[in-house]
Amino acid sequence: MNALKMAVIGLGKMGLHMIDQAKNTQMERPVEIAAVCDANDEGLKAFAAAHPSVKTYLDYQQLLDEQQIDLVYIAVPPRYHYPVVMEALKRNIHVFCEKPLANSLEEAGQMLEAAEQAAERAGVVNAIHFSMPHEPAVLKLQDMIRQHAVGSIRKIDLILQFPQWPRSWQQNDWITSREQGGFILEVGIHWIHMMQQVFGQLHVLEARVTYPADQPDACEQEVQAVLALSDGTRIHVQGISHFAGEERVSMVVYGTEGTIALENWDELMSGPIGQPLSAVEVLESSSELPVLKHVINRIQGKPGKIYTFQDGYEAQKVLEALRKN
Repeated sequence: MNALKMAVIGLGKMGLHMIDQAKNTQMERPVEIAAVCDANDEGLKAFAAAHPSVKTYLDYQQLLDEQQIDLVYIAVPPRYHYPVVMEALKRNIHVFCEKPLANSLEEAGQMLEAAEQAAERAGVVNAIHFSMPHEPAVLKLQDMIRQHAVGSIRKIDLILQFPQWPRSWQQNDWITSREQGGFILEVGIHWIHMMQQVFGQLHVLEARVTYPADQPDACEQEVQAVLALSDGTRIHVQGISHFAGEERVSMVVYGTEGTIALENWDELMSGPIGQPLSAVEVLESSSELPVLKHVINRIQGKPGKIYTFQDGYEAQKVLEALRKN
């Protein structure tokens, strides 16, 4: 079987991670990293030296002009998602994009429309890299919610706490910007999407975002918001950065018969009313990762659990409603 030719645009942490996944994941159809693109000339030269068989480019349009690509993975900063995605879709190339989908709701809407047209025109697959619903702890959480393990949901808390932002491994020139950085966009979007998959659509009722008064272009330092599910159940969001303490990225679901907590991404705990929380057994074998396998399956016309630009657009609506308050 011929290898699926994949290009990676953006060689930051996620771009390099996806290249490793493509090389090390067993798939029915092999994946060949045919070309990469990055605006950092030094980084690109270092990559070329380590991967001499892979074509390297500073210009993504030149890459798409010169290479016969089946799938493009887009891992550039959010403000550049729109032009790269639109160019790939115009050429009927399957698109796998990092989250968030776009840098504005208007862009996200145009990207969704273009993706739907490409899908109808040429069967082009569009996917966004939302991995959280594939995680074993989230799959178990979803089962517990469906089985009413803690009764009816009374309230949900989402806690986003970062002693420092950006974190030590996130040093770049855009992640602290108000335009395309901040923990709401980078981290909150994962939880927004996951909660929409587990609980249904979210609606922002009120939100207050606090920015540094002396840095007009800096990202948020605090967020307080109230969201609601379609049945009116409230979700309280509390976020803060730059403080003394421990990082905490967690969700607590309060039910009529008990509580479920997903602490720090993957520590699932639960307990009945009046009792302490205890760890819930989560089978790592239930993992559906990596997402790339599902994308490849869908390209081949096989079953695969992917989240499309429609999912990205629905999450973007909530994201932008939070950021604009």
